[in-house]
Amino acid sequence: MSTKMPRDPRGVRELWSAFVNSPFLPATVLVFILAAAAGLFAGSYTYAMARPAPHRIPVAVVGTGDAVKRAAFVAGMDGALDAALDLREFSTYAGAARAVEEQRVFGVVRVYGDRAWLDVAGAAGASVAQLLAEAAPRVGARIGVAVTVRDVKPLQRGDPRGLALFYISLAAVIIGFVGAIQLSVHARGLKPLERIGFTAAYALAGGFAIAAVVDWLLGALSLPFVESWLILALTMFTSGMVFTMFNTLMGRWAMVPTWGVMVLIGNPSSGGAVSWPLLPSPFGTIGRWLPPGASVNAQHTAVYFGGHQHPLPFLVLAGWAAVSCAVFWTWRHRHPGGR
Repeated sequence: MSTKMPRDPRGVRELWSAFVNSPFLPATVLVFILAAAAGLFAGSYTYAMARPAPHRIPVAVVGTGDAVKRAAFVAGMDGALDAALDLREFSTYAGAARAVEEQRVFGVVRVYGDRAWLDVAGAAGASVAQLLAEAAPRVGARIGVAVTVRDVKPLQRGDPRGLALFYISLAAVIIGFVGAIQLSVHARGLKPLERIGFTAAYALAGGFAIAAVVDWLLGALSLPFVESWLILALTMFTSGMVFTMFNTLMGRWAMVPTWGVMVLIGNPSSGGAVSWPLLPSPFGTIGRWLPPGASVNAQHTAVYFGGHQHPLPFLVLAGWAAVSCAVFWTWRHRHPGGR
């Protein structure tokens, strides 16, 4: 005789319905989302930064001097770096130096007889400059050429590893979307234009505060203050509006795509901690098209390569901000706040 109790599907359905309508469902979902986010966060940064390897390093070669020795030295460098050099021929050193200023190359090679000169630009990418500077003397010793390495564009004294610009851009990105989260929690009644206006207001204030602390208070960097301030402000505004856009489209789960775009993918691929020629190929390709990478690039050029600023980083930041504002405005009735 069976002792099993008959199932009560009605009771199961009632329990499930109670669970779905309780705070336990979103809390349970959050447990799994946060666990996945923790693993992805660690994985993305480790993948991008733990073992950087050269993929394509643009280097200028000045086409004067001993052609045979130059070819041997360049071939040795390319072999030492696993065929990662992207060689650009220049007839004069002045042309090569201009390419360094425009950040089209990371170094300049000249060979005359038994002597070679390698000029690197630490400000263009400290990790790339270090890699080139370490490989050149070994290659020179192997082919019988005395190598002189010099840094023609060194980093500032307060930022010897070139990380300060990455950190201030990271601060602008994170505080940008955290500010939008706080507006959605503590100022839910803001109208759409008011929400955009207050996002711009805290972006301007926050950008000024970051620049003032790093430059005036700590003296870690000497910034072109107004330009750096406005880059930071545009970064914060863009980051805040990206969250606002996702909040409009996805409601309370907006943090998931925001975190993915800005932190999991955007920051490791920005080129701030590891120069883009050393990043894994997918990160090196997409990084400059995301707000964190655009911010780092714009800030980097403003501080170290004044007069050679590129429009692309500003177009990327402005494009993300414009699309985010347009999506928010079009579907503003779906935003959880407003009055």
